[in-house]
Amino acid sequence: MKELKILVVNNYGQFCHLIHRAVRDLDMDSTIISNVTPIEDILAEEPDGLILSGGPDMERAGLCFDYVREIDIPILGICLGHQAIALAYGGHVHAGKKGGYAEIEIEVFEEDDILRGLGPKTTVWASHADEVAILPEDFIHLARSDVCEIEAMRHPTKPIYGVQWHPEVSHTRQGEKLLMNFFEVCDQY
Repeated sequence: MKELKILVVNNYGQFCHLIHRAVRDLDMDSTIISNVTPIEDILAEEPDGLILSGGPDMERAGLCFDYVREIDIPILGICLGHQAIALAYGGHVHAGKKGGYAEIEIEVFEEDDILRGLGPKTTVWASHADEVAILPEDFIHLARSDVCEIEAMRHPTKPIYGVQWHPEVSHTRQGEKLLMNFFEVCDQY
């Protein structure tokens, strides 16, 4: 696969720099950008894909809602990024019953695009302080766990994907595979 340009949107989460490094370690061009970067500045960069990082607070998600509604390139939302996608399209987020970071077993029931080759079960590292509680209308539900019903989802027609867990950390099995699957989507778009 050719080197792609992937922009990582910084939502002030502790893992933003790990996402950036994971993308670079997979031989992709990666730049961290502020979550208040104007859309026209993002488009001027001509990225192949956008990753919305996790973060501590939806109040600090900047322009992420605009990005997922208005930018027509593949987008992967991780943790808070996943939740921002859900909210932007009419879903609902609430506080999870199990907060903090922990190892979680994920049940993949739709090995579609980004989850191809990861199922039927995989172990991941995730925080469930907040989580998607109601899937946006027409979104496709991809994975669940005993802790959270909506661990992964995708837009019905656009290349927009969300995962509650952190594929960029070493504790997540097959995290690199998920990222490579996302890069394949970006490469083919």
